Amino acid sequence: MALQCGIVGLPNVGKSTLFNCLSNAKAQSANFPFCTIEPNLGVITVPDPRLNKLAELVQPQNILPTTVEIVDIAGLVKGASKGEGLGNKFLGNIRTTDAILHVLRCFDDDNIIHVDGSIDPIRDKEVIDMELQLKDLESLESKRGKVSKAARTGDKAAVKELDFYDRLKSLLLQGENARKLELEDSDIPLMNELQLLTSKPVLYVCNVDEASVVSGNDYVELVRKMAESENAGIMVIGAGIESDIAEFDDLEERAMFLQDLGLEEAGVAKLIRKAYELLELQTYFTAGVKEVRAWTIKNGATAPQAAGVIHTDFEKGFIRAEVIAYADFVSYGSENAVKDAGKMSVEGKEYIVKDGDVMHFRFNV
Repeated sequence: MALQCGIVGLPNVGKSTLFNCLSNAKAQSANFPFCTIEPNLGVITVPDPRLNKLAELVQPQNILPTTVEIVDIAGLVKGASKGEGLGNKFLGNIRTTDAILHVLRCFDDDNIIHVDGSIDPIRDKEVIDMELQLKDLESLESKRGKVSKAARTGDKAAVKELDFYDRLKSLLLQGENARKLELEDSDIPLMNELQLLTSKPVLYVCNVDEASVVSGNDYVELVRKMAESENAGIMVIGAGIESDIAEFDDLEERAMFLQDLGLEEAGVAKLIRKAYELLELQTYFTAGVKEVRAWTIKNGATAPQAAGVIHTDFEKGFIRAEVIAYADFVSYGSENAVKDAGKMSVEGKEYIVKDGDVMHFRFNV
């Protein structure tokens, strides 16, 4: 399931440093704009202690975690919607992603140049928003022009569609993002078809210094208030500190370092999970002596759709799913013990998979 989160932000806010911490792929990181010329793709393992616990109980030959794709996209500047800097490339790359991790600089450091000469995360956010909104207006006007001709003839479907485009245009012209538009059921296919840049879900990532990594700072509070007004998520991370954490190969030494910083776990682990949630993904497991594996599905997936992630034949020939709740598997200690306790359920095609379900599929092709 190749869904992607794109890391975006102005030049020199810490995007590539953060990406390097997330991935084994090494995006160049330097103190000048446009350091990342091409988008860098990292396939990132999603930390999940449930997988480790299942492996501990089953003792399989192999353990396979689930992953999420992260794309580091070149920095944006004012005028990108008109092709300034690497604007066209940036906007094209972000269009192919499914969600946005918007990195905002929330620290002072005279040794790291800011493209606008001062630190203001809200201004930085608005610069990028404006460029995305302008590009979305271009896309919208193109679509609207085609529909307006049909609407003038009295076509009821076209009139309704035009009304949606006009509501969306009005919102964008007010400097708001498309994701803020209240949608009716009939609007959803139209919004999906447009693939607007500002309709994508967003998580604001506040990049802070070491002193602010636990409690945040004044810059973070400004971002927090802004994010609340948008009903968007926010998290605080120190990209520089994460680089230091990544240097520790010894897990005990890493734990001690985190403890000294007042952190329970590395920020990148939280960020990966947040990215996974932002993409509206969840995990189910298969557990056997050959392999314990985590599988990625969309929230709300049915049992046949979950089976299809393993192989399309599983979905086509789906008969039933044998389901064990993760808590029951851990509580009873094995699949056989769960069965003996009558805690395994047999589910049909309408079953909505729950996050953490341990599943076996019966199928016939």
